[in-house]
Amino acid sequence: MISASNRVSLTPTVICGVLMSLTGCTVGPKYTPPALTAPPVFKEVAPQISPDGMLWKAAQPQDAASRGKWWEMYGEPELNGLEERLNTSNQTIAQSYQNFMAARALVRQARSNYFPTVTGGPSYTRARSSGSMGGQSGGQGGQHAQNLNSNDFNLSFDVSWEPDVWGKVRSTVRQYANQAQVSAADLANTRLSEQASLAQYYFELRGQDSQIALYERTVEAYTKSLELTKLLDKTGIDTAQSVAQANLNLQSAKSSLINLRIARSQYEHAIALLVGEPASTFSLPVHELTTAAPIIPTGVPSELLQRRPDIAAAERTMAAANALIDVQVAAFYPSFSISGQGGLQSSTIGNWLTWPSRFFSIGPSATETLFDAGARRSTLANYKAQYEADAASYRQTVLTAFQQTEDALAAQHYLAEQLPQQQAAIDAAQKYLNLANTRFRTGLDPYLDVFTAETSLLAQQQTYVSLRVSQMTSNVQLIEAIGGGWDRTQLPFEKEVAKK
Repeated sequence: MISASNRVSLTPTVICGVLMSLTGCTVGPKYTPPALTAPPVFKEVAPQISPDGMLWKAAQPQDAASRGKWWEMYGEPELNGLEERLNTSNQTIAQSYQNFMAARALVRQARSNYFPTVTGGPSYTRARSSGSMGGQSGGQGGQHAQNLNSNDFNLSFDVSWEPDVWGKVRSTVRQYANQAQVSAADLANTRLSEQASLAQYYFELRGQDSQIALYERTVEAYTKSLELTKLLDKTGIDTAQSVAQANLNLQSAKSSLINLRIARSQYEHAIALLVGEPASTFSLPVHELTTAAPIIPTGVPSELLQRRPDIAAAERTMAAANALIDVQVAAFYPSFSISGQGGLQSSTIGNWLTWPSRFFSIGPSATETLFDAGARRSTLANYKAQYEADAASYRQTVLTAFQQTEDALAAQHYLAEQLPQQQAAIDAAQKYLNLANTRFRTGLDPYLDVFTAETSLLAQQQTYVSLRVSQMTSNVQLIEAIGGGWDRTQLPFEKEVAKK
């Protein structure tokens, strides 16, 4: 038979057991990723035709060409080296990485709420009481015999724990874990963006090298043309007006050449920033653009949902917002806690650490908000609205991904058609210039015809180089648009982000 005093002493234990059995409960809406209907195919995909007129087989998304170090498909050793330097020295990537580390630390901080908090500390107090407060019956000798000094040696431990009855802690951990996944996806997206920017700047710089080489050849040709015009003027075949026109062409080309060198320097400085090096100590040798644009495997639109880190970040943001709703729903239920205190206490140091000096107290408590003037409901409404806003942002991110991919595919498609046409225009302009030069040298036509032909040829050649640069940069943009070889399997799981 259990006595009344025993039943009372068992009550905290029974209550603790009941609370622990309830820690599997979770309140709030269950998160389900939104279902989006993707188009079956990309609209702007065109058949790839080889130089010999044969139809190439469409590349499959599992092809290794665009995975991992995607920039290696361009066959540019210099670009490969720059990308490796960017991956280790780019400060934007380094900042994003530290943001991810901070997000992981918050997950571990949230997980600590699963466990009790224990504090402890020794203390010593010496006190003296007033001798005037005691009775005088003991006489003078009794007063001297009274001990007015006292000591208190204390070693106490406080324990507090709030059982996760309604899943508030679990939801909080899930929220921070989802936010850490967002940070991981942001890191991947930042890395891809910086890599793509470097590749585009590299091809822009090589395009400037080609333009500079074109203008250097043009200046050389215009110089010879001016010398010939001066000679014909002296012999009376031509006029001073032709000399002025030839000189105008030459000086205009020299001015444009200087402007091209300015642009090249700026692209070089931009690359230095990306690879984490001062622009004052960074330089790249001159090398004309000769790289051929490779065929990029695109797959189907639905795969973008798994291959783009920004889409993964937007989806994980929704998951974090849903977990925050769960946290707020738990606020509508009572909160429970268990606290205890124990330790050793004695008035003498000799008995301080002995078993009879022990003391303890333990007990559960519960609190419930009875009135808050709608504060909790307003907070919950705020979190639900934030979730819907994140859902809209997710859908917008997906639509933007489709747009960017289609834009890059269209550029690849039509530039591949335009470049041969532009080369035909260059050939026609060259033929026109050759005929104009022949007629000018024989005195049949004035220099004005040569002036017009030279200007036309240079413009066509400039356009061709610009189109080649656009083809290469849009090729890089297509790789970036389809994720650069990243996929969702590289996103760390919720448990992984909590590891040290």
